[in-house]
Amino acid sequence: MLEDVIVPPYDPQELRHPGRKITGMSAILLPFTEGGRIDWESFEQHIERTAQAGLTPAVNMDTGYANLISEEIRREVLQRTQQTLQGRPFVAGAYVGDQPGAAFNLDAYRQQIDSIQGCGGLPVIFQSYGLTGQSDEAIVAAYAQIAQFAPQFIGFELGTMFAPFGKIYSLAVYQGLMAIPQCIGAKHSSLSRRLEWDRLVLRNATRDDFKVFTGNDLAIDMVMYGSDYLLGISTFAPDLFAQRDALWAQNSPDFFELNDILQYLGFLAFRAPVPAYKHSAAQFLKLRGWIASDRTHPNSPARPASDVPILAEIAQRLGVLHGV
Repeated sequence: MLEDVIVPPYDPQELRHPGRKITGMSAILLPFTEGGRIDWESFEQHIERTAQAGLTPAVNMDTGYANLISEEIRREVLQRTQQTLQGRPFVAGAYVGDQPGAAFNLDAYRQQIDSIQGCGGLPVIFQSYGLTGQSDEAIVAAYAQIAQFAPQFIGFELGTMFAPFGKIYSLAVYQGLMAIPQCIGAKHSSLSRRLEWDRLVLRNATRDDFKVFTGNDLAIDMVMYGSDYLLGISTFAPDLFAQRDALWAQNSPDFFELNDILQYLGFLAFRAPVPAYKHSAAQFLKLRGWIASDRTHPNSPARPASDVPILAEIAQRLGVLHGV
């Protein structure tokens, strides 16, 4: 049985790491045409510009509608990503669709992981009802089973505001993940600073090479405290996130001003309903001239057209409004 884990009192300011090199991963939006088809050309271009900026592209994530697209499309995403990057690194979501009450399906995870690794990617283990519906001990055991056929993988905690099958784990489970050598890090998407700080304290005391990838699009400055990131908001501006990260590594005060504007963008895009941030991303990328349409997956919630002038003002402040 897993033992309870209690993090001792700490001062978050003592976790700050000025001058640290940040590892950035950016969840790639899957764009659509006005006719409702996937815009593969723009998708490939966005992968390339993300890699060129110095961020690691992350495909088949929530930003890429992993739980809404078919298995055939997920495979095509992997193949096109491999062809675009030509050996450069990427990560990809290993998504297993199931229903509440389902049993943990190890074989389905293995198939997803094999598909990702076969295209040269590193798997990010999406949660499922079958995985998160187990006891804490069984959840850790499930990841240990996954490790048998994934030499390296990234875990993933996903709050239910993003997806109903998600779960934020106890610190005992998190410590169990860190004890699996093949698990090199975990994306944490609770949108809670405190929960993420707790994980950083535990990481620092337990396994300092384990990466806490923040998924907190409402607190992108968590990188100041030792988090790295795998974010959806960075798909709006991978170039500017890379610039911000470089400023932090240089210990430059300019980091804060750029981070503030990017956070303003995050606050707007990630308001309720949170999954509609993907439409915000499409609206913003269209304003940048990077995609031709702000259409999204038909089963994904939309933002009002009245958001566009606000996004345009943010893009102008960032100096990336197309044609200006």
